Parts: sequence; C-alpha cells; structure tokens
Amino acid sequence: MSQDAQKLVIIGSGPAGYTAGVYAARAQLAPLLYAGYKAGGQLMWTTDIENFPGFPNGKDGQTLMAEMRQQAERFGTVVLDKYVTAVDFSARPFKIWTNLPDNFDPETHQFDSSTEFDKLMSKIKSESPATLAESVIVSTGASSIMLGIPGEKEFLGRGVSTCAVCDAAFYRDKNTVVVGGGDAAMEDALALTKFAKSVTVVHRRDSFRASKVMQERVLQHEKVKVIWNSSLKKIAGEDKVEMAVVQTTDPQSNQVTTQEIVADGVFVAIGHRPVTQLFQQALRLDPHGYIVTRQSVSQLGVSAANQALTPEGLVAFPTMTSVEGVFAAGDVVDIRYKQAITAAGQGCQAALDAERWLEAKG
Repeated sequence: MSQDAQKLVIIGSGPAGYTAGVYAARAQLAPLLYAGYKAGGQLMWTTDIENFPGFPNGKDGQTLMAEMRQQAERFGTVVLDKYVTAVDFSARPFKIWTNLPDNFDPETHQFDSSTEFDKLMSKIKSESPATLAESVIVSTGASSIMLGIPGEKEFLGRGVSTCAVCDAAFYRDKNTVVVGGGDAAMEDALALTKFAKSVTVVHRRDSFRASKVMQERVLQHEKVKVIWNSSLKKIAGEDKVEMAVVQTTDPQSNQVTTQEIVADGVFVAIGHRPVTQLFQQALRLDPHGYIVTRQSVSQLGVSAANQALTPEGLVAFPTMTSVEGVFAAGDVVDIRYKQAITAAGQGCQAALDAERWLEAKG
C-alpha cells in the first residue's frame, strides 16, 4: 500500500456519503470525503422531511444534512467542500483530481460533445492528482431533470417539488399540478390524491408512457384531471406558488392556447439524471447512466451478482462496482426507490463492504 494513499475516499455527500463517512470513520478507516461545492445532495432543497425515521415532528432538510455531516466529522471523517473533477480507477492506488480550469463551473457547464469532455479530462489529468486512494465509495447522487421555466428555481422548496412521496402530506386540501407522463409522474399523482383537493397532470403528448396499470389508476381517479398536448410555461406567486401557466397545442389545427391554473404546488416528475458523467469511462453504467453494482435491480446487476457468488452461494461485497475496490451507494445506483433512508442504508452497506474488502486485502 502506498504510504501517501488514503484507505478510503468518499466522493459525494448527501445521506449516502455522510452515512458511509460515519461507518467508515468508526471502523478506523480515516475516510476523506469530497462533498462538492453544494454539499448535502437533493435534501438541501427539501424544507420538511417527515418520513426519515427518528424525527416524529419532521426535520428540515438542510438541518438534517448539516447534522449528518457533523456526525461523520465527529468520528473522524475529513470533509472537503471540493468537487472531484477526474478519476483514474485503472490501477490501485486510485487517482483522484480536484483541479479545474479557470472560469469553469462543473455544476452548470453543458458539454457539446464527448471530444470536449475528453479534452477537459486530459487537461485536468496533466497535473498531479489531489489524492490517492486504496478504496473509493461513489455517492454523487442524482439530480432531478427540471423544466427550465420561469419561477421553477425561485419556488423550489416553496411550492415546487420533485418528490410527491416526500411532500404530498403538505398539500392537504390544496390544488396541485404534476408534470410528466411516466411511472414517476403517475406515482406522484396518486400520492397526491391521498391529500390534495385536486391533481392536474400536464403532459406534452396525447397519451402517457407509463405502465398500463399506473395509467388506469390515474385516469380513473376522481381527483385527477389531465391536460394533454400541453407544457408548463411559467410558475408564479408571491412568497409561494399560486399559479401555473399551461400552454396547449391542438393536434388537429396546431392552434396554441394558454391558460392559468390555480395551484398551490407544482411537482416536476420528468425524471432523474444520475451524476455519473465523471465515471462514464471508469465504471460500468446501465443504459440510464446509473452505476452498476452487484445489488443493482437490473439484469446487469443480477449478472454482476452471479459472477461474484461465494462458494456458500452469497454475493461478495454487494455494493462493489465493475472495478474491484470501488463501491457505490445512494441515488447514483438507485434507479427505483430514491429515498433518503434507502440512500443512507446503502451508504452503510458500502462502508461495511469497503472495510471488509480492505481487511481481506491486508
């Protein structure tokens, strides 16, 4: 083992990263955690969390993330508010870079081509890596795909949400709008029907792409109204969401009409994008961009698990990625559940796997 290498580096914060930090630090691995510029993950945009066990009166998202970080640091995790910009997992110790060209914002920059991305990686890697690591846990999470319309960013956490499962209870007897047509949108709409007065689903096509069962449940629900061939153009209000502007295109005449809908909450459910561009050449990803581990709920995950069976018939190191010694946890892996508690659980698993793997390697 290189004397300069960290035993464990955690890339990413949020429930998965911070939980991994707690467990790894208590295992005396002295982990180094790169939290990024905007530490804490998606929960930093959630005002009240009522479904995380242990807080019967709910918990503010920013407070929960701050306390998770404090807990990890208390046991010895070193947290750096830096963005990991490049990795090399081809050999141990693994190499991790944090340098960036001047005036480059990794949070907002959109690459025009893979060639542009490759050039940036080459430039970053021309300098010495910031850290060497014997093992790595990737917990960079996922980001909700947003509409990019006026009012969306301004009212995020004040009437605009990306998780109805998390926030539906706050909209009891309220008027709500769901944007999307896939299973996620259907799940959000149904979650809201348990509390809201009304649920208006805005979809850009004339039919949903969700599963038939989910479509039927939504279309048959008395609280749900669907506006087809439409898109949300603006979200407005004073201190919170009060109104949504919807634009509809008639499929026959192509005539465009605009209407204002009274809304207390707008739920954007057009999908999530895992934060994995950094690892696209270093780790195996599934067709949706999620990191594949031996416990991924996909054919690729099942295949990886089968190849890692022990003589006792157990899957060795379930959170291991396609690279030995690199583990992954949270929304960067989770294509299905996407909850804070499941992310925290996977962070625990990844830390325990890393600890045992390092012990086995001596």
